[in-house]
Amino acid sequence: MKILAVDTTTSSCSVAIIEKESLLAEVTLIRDQTHSKHLMGMIKKANELSGLLISDLDGFAITRGPGSFTGLRIGLSTIKGLAAASGKPMVGVSSLEVLAIQSYVSSFLICPLIDARRGEVYYSNYRFKNGRLFQMIAEKAATPKEVLTGIHEPCIFVGNGATLYQETIRFKLGELAHFAPAAQNIIRAATVAFLSLSRFQCGDIDDDRSLAPCYLRKSDAEINLAQKRQNYG
Repeated sequence: MKILAVDTTTSSCSVAIIEKESLLAEVTLIRDQTHSKHLMGMIKKANELSGLLISDLDGFAITRGPGSFTGLRIGLSTIKGLAAASGKPMVGVSSLEVLAIQSYVSSFLICPLIDARRGEVYYSNYRFKNGRLFQMIAEKAATPKEVLTGIHEPCIFVGNGATLYQETIRFKLGELAHFAPAAQNIIRAATVAFLSLSRFQCGDIDDDRSLAPCYLRKSDAEINLAQKRQNYG
């Protein structure tokens, strides 16, 4: 099965194409520009590198969040457009689960953190059991302090939030805190594709309605508007 996968949930933008268990092409870019400026060009480049056309693909995978509100909209609208135009199925996966599975297999708790701004992170907890990854708590938005309050065992932190709040984590947890290698803090589209593969194989696909962004909280624009209304009565 040939799958094109995209991630646009953070400042990095990644596109990959896999066939079964093999990675055919992957392009990842980190820029301080909106992903809409380069996403379609990256998809075109991945197609060129893999030697495949959109019509050759069997499906599309996309991170549904949590993450950047603008980035999520760009990625989801692009994949939905490609899926509709080609008539191929699509699958949405959690950006936190992608980060967790990119962490090395360990008996430790795994806590992926994505910067949510305003002093908060998006997070969940995962654990490997018999080589399989299991989610331990629901995805949430919280302050780093709130995240760490519930951790009392060795834990691996991964993601741009782990990098941003590393000093805070080390101060709070000491030797219980472990961090994934820096390269694993960036969401790879290849991981998105491989994570989606089992769902494609069992027919567990999304439609236009079910494939919705996972925001977890209101956008900064909505929060700012609510604050202005409160200030001016």
